Amino acid sequence: MEIQLKHGTFVYINKMNPDEYKNGGESLTIQYNYFDCLFGQVLVANTDKGICYMAFDDDNTTALKGLKDIFPKAVYKNEKTNMQQDSLLIFTEKPKAVMLHVKGTDFQVKVWEELIKIPMSELTTYGTLAQQINNRKACRAVGSAVGDNPVSFLIPCHRVIQSSGKYGQYHWGPERKRRMIEWEKSYKM
Repeated sequence: MEIQLKHGTFVYINKMNPDEYKNGGESLTIQYNYFDCLFGQVLVANTDKGICYMAFDDDNTTALKGLKDIFPKAVYKNEKTNMQQDSLLIFTEKPKAVMLHVKGTDFQVKVWEELIKIPMSELTTYGTLAQQINNRKACRAVGSAVGDNPVSFLIPCHRVIQSSGKYGQYHWGPERKRRMIEWEKSYKM
């Protein structure tokens, strides 16, 4: 699915087919590298079809373990790619296009597509997301899909907060989530 963001960037979500991730991803070759960005150390990984993983973690081994837990039998190459570097432009300028290649259920991808539509610096709740996918009773399932997002920031799960207005938890730490939200409020593209 192709989604154009308000600032002109296109995000393309390519859902992996079962052949690409069956048997632990043994048919995949994944390139990965670590970068410094506004929010600390980030691991960015890609297949030949798009970014498949983005994780903020100051411990490189933990971030890489998270990726390898998803695709334990993939071939890994620690190398920097143009695709990785282009995806990081989201922090400094508007990239023209970001290709994602993600492993997820149809339901998860539907939730992630809704997340991508949330404009930068705006927030939503789990309940609102459930309504947007026409499944008001699915708040917990939406929360799980948000938490299972493999491409942090590019699929902006940090823009989902509790209905009370509290920012709540974040896989990469509540302080990092707060900093992301505050940065987006002050950033002008």
